[in-house]
Amino acid sequence: MNRFSRISVIGMGYIGLPTSAVFADNGVDVIGVDVNPSAVDSINRGEPHIVEPELDVLLRKVVQAGKLRATMTPEPADAFILAVPTPFRGDHEPDLSYIEAAAKAIAPVLEKGNLVILESTSPIGTSEQLSRWLAAHRADLTFPHQAGELSDIRIAHCPERVLPGQILREVVQNDRIIGGLTRKCAQAATALYRIFVKGQIHLTNARTAEMAKLTENAFRDVNIAFANELSLICDKLRINVWELIRLANQHPRVNILNPGPGVGGHCIAVDPWFIVAADRENSRLIRTAREVNDAKPHFVVEKVRAHAAKLKEPVIACLGLSYKANVDDLRESPALDIVAELARQKVGEILVVEPHINALPKDLAELGLALADFDQATEKANILVLLVDHASFLTVDHDVVKDKIVVDTRGAW
Repeated sequence: MNRFSRISVIGMGYIGLPTSAVFADNGVDVIGVDVNPSAVDSINRGEPHIVEPELDVLLRKVVQAGKLRATMTPEPADAFILAVPTPFRGDHEPDLSYIEAAAKAIAPVLEKGNLVILESTSPIGTSEQLSRWLAAHRADLTFPHQAGELSDIRIAHCPERVLPGQILREVVQNDRIIGGLTRKCAQAATALYRIFVKGQIHLTNARTAEMAKLTENAFRDVNIAFANELSLICDKLRINVWELIRLANQHPRVNILNPGPGVGGHCIAVDPWFIVAADRENSRLIRTAREVNDAKPHFVVEKVRAHAAKLKEPVIACLGLSYKANVDDLRESPALDIVAELARQKVGEILVVEPHINALPKDLAELGLALADFDQATEKANILVLLVDHASFLTVDHDVVKDKIVVDTRGAW
């Protein structure tokens, strides 16, 4: 029998909302908690405030069935899943303030026997810190760092491992890593995720689970940095990097990734810095990869500037703002930095095209920019900068662009 009849998910973003909907669809009563009142109202209408394929249909179903509702104030539950942001600040130092705030928010409603899961991608030791934060607010309960296996509250880390655009499938099908602060903590978390997870569940300790997620994304970041560094070298040597990579990948043991305008998203652009912060002395390769990828937007800006300098009245169409194709997710997107820098430097008239959003982010709007139609922008511009390879961009009429300067950062054209 499932002992988790009611769970609470703290943070109704790209991970929290789909996770809540899937739990609710599997018969669990779910309380979604978020500090954003408009997000709460939207969810309670059965309307997702984020774009994710098929989420609208599933959310409407579970809300109408009374299995999921959203609120701004935590309520008692059998288990709590924290899915709040973990950005960095200053010199790439991890910012755990959202997790600390979430701990403070749920502490008053915790009851003996509850399970607390940290899903947020976290620096090493965050799950242990979460235990201490909760204990500071509930002296009447015991926590794993105090009482071990005999603790009143179970705490575990289960990092998300999903791809935007495929979240509803991957949250169910992908393997999960669960790291408990104790063995019983891990077992309790396994029972929770077994409600819907069809992939394998791998048990470990919390620190290893934290490091596993960071390692997965640092590995990808290092490989992307290799491709991006190749693109810089090839540009200088007048070699087509896309053809080079295609030919090199004919080797049976070579699989070079494609370069791009940088690296974005809430994971790859952030997580490797958590490893660097944990051991600055020995993370030289990981740090260098981050620096290579972070520098790529500046290279793109300089390419566009050089082309614009040759024109009397440059009109630049910047195509795409999201961090990857066919999503509305702008988090850590290098395209944002490129567009903003071109506008600040007044390189020319800037036309911004992003079909997956309805309004520009505030910082771009304050630079005097506005969203433009794709066909009108490509017709008017004399420089086309392809920043994101959205499907809608790939069918461009080549007669329209043949006489224009093209900066293709994705190799899509």
